[in-house]
Amino acid sequence: MPLICINTRIKAPAERCFRLALSVDVHMSSTVGTHEKAIAGITSGVMKLNDTVTWKARHFGIVQTLTSRITVCREPHEFVDEMEQGIFRKIHHRHLFHEEDGFTVMKDEFYYEAPWGILGRMAERLFLTAYLHRFLLARNEHIRQTAEGDSWRLYLDKESAGN
Repeated sequence: MPLICINTRIKAPAERCFRLALSVDVHMSSTVGTHEKAIAGITSGVMKLNDTVTWKARHFGIVQTLTSRITVCREPHEFVDEMEQGIFRKIHHRHLFHEEDGFTVMKDEFYYEAPWGILGRMAERLFLTAYLHRFLLARNEHIRQTAEGDSWRLYLDKESAGN
């Protein structure tokens, strides 16, 4: 099962970064290229433990749906989302947050398994891992820009997001 690890340094409090990463609205605004839209479960706001969301998006020219659940939520240090239904055989995405030298380090550990047996494993090696890595990098950059600027206020309550 492939693992994608990404560390993103953000000049903002961990609480703010954590909540932005759990925000359905932030996710939708970070994925304009794939037109991701929350269509069931939690469709707006900040997710919490056991919440589900069903996404509709276009990847590789194909409209797909994927339902995930928040299975671990320890604010502001860690949360995990796992696919419950979708095209993949498995997705397990662990998000870790810790403060270091005035920054929050947001770490993604993204495990996935493609469908279709040997063809899926070939796709993982040939293009899928690189595609998902770029997708996660773009999402994290959007979270970083949102957290470091003033636009985080559009998504979070000022009192609960840190300074």
